[in-house]
Order: sequence, then structure tokens, then C-alpha cells
Amino acid sequence: MSDENDPLSAERAFFAALLAGSEADLKAILADDFVLVDVMSGSEISKLELLTVVGMGQLRFTKIDVHESRVRRYPPGTAVVNGRTEMAGWFGESAFSAHSRYTHVYVRMDGRWRLVAAQGTPIAAAPAIDGPH
Repeated sequence: MSDENDPLSAERAFFAALLAGSEADLKAILADDFVLVDVMSGSEISKLELLTVVGMGQLRFTKIDVHESRVRRYPPGTAVVNGRTEMAGWFGESAFSAHSRYTHVYVRMDGRWRLVAAQGTPIAAAPAIDGPH
């Protein structure tokens, strides 16, 4: 069940739309000036670019596990969500996986939470700890 007053509901809808490959659902969640800073390359991706690669099936997710998310609200209608995910999928013919921390910024527009900015940062694997020498 979706709660339009809860930014975490919009957050869950965003990840569900990505996993389902639903261009229409993403279009409803993303603000027109949405910008994604890609977790893998650091490049900026616009709403149109993201909708295009998802709609064409070029970007396909096989797994999106959200391990934690927390929201901070700021008046009059801004919310910042920080969390941690594990994702896997395909970009074209290349498989990818990412374990990352992310920041998403939502703004309340026309009675709905819209995602305006997203950025992911890879979580490096912990170094192996050797025993005493």
C-alpha cells in the first residue's frame, strides 16, 4: 500500500519500478530535472537518459536488496533518504553488481514525492585480516 505522505513509500516505489523495468512508473516518480550520479562510473544521467535505457531494456535489474534506509525531512517539502543496497543486473550484454550506500533527495510536488537527485557510492570490500605472524 502506498502512502503519499511518506517519502519512504516513494523510495520503495522507485526501487520497485527499476526492478520491474517500468518506464511508466519511473516517469511518475522522477522529477523533470532529475539527475542520477551513477554508482559505477560517476557520470551524470538525466531523467530522459534513465527512462530510455530502462524502456529499451538496455538496463535490467535482477536484484535490488535495500538493507537499510532512513529519512530526514525538511520543511516545507524536502526529504533526504540515505541507505545501503546490493544490486545486480545487466547493462546491455554486460553483467554488473554493486554494493553501495546512496543518497536520494525527494521534493514534494503537486501532492507527491518526486525524486530529484540520486547518488551512489560503492562500498569497498573489507580487507582480509591476517592472523599473527
